[in-house]
Amino acid sequence: EVKLVESGGGSVEAGGSLTLSCTISGDIDSNACVTWFRQPPGKEREGVAALNIGGGAPFYPNSAVRGRFTVSRDKARNTVDLRINNLNPEDAGEYYCAANWRGMQRYCPPLQTVNFYYWGQGTQVTVVS
Repeated sequence: EVKLVESGGGSVEAGGSLTLSCTISGDIDSNACVTWFRQPPGKEREGVAALNIGGGAPFYPNSAVRGRFTVSRDKARNTVDLRINNLNPEDAGEYYCAANWRGMQRYCPPLQTVNFYYWGQGTQVTVVS
């Protein structure tokens, strides 16, 4: 059984930085993909970062976050972290960690909610202008 728990959310001034953590318990091996989604108020959940535990460069599908979002794994803490720099009001929302297995695929599946089975409960990010 895989369990994901997000932490690190809070209220941050625009232009500031924040690091979210997804603490993973259970069997996550090199076949896993761990991702971050966000859901702005009143909008659909969108994928913002994906990390292939088996290796390879992280993936950021949204051009608005590239260069500001960094996803990484901390093996010692058993976390996958999302560092967000230069926060703007459009970054506000509930952030979720999600995971699934790649199976026979080389890359992580497309960042759509239906492709990920394990989810955390979310952590809220508020950006103050």
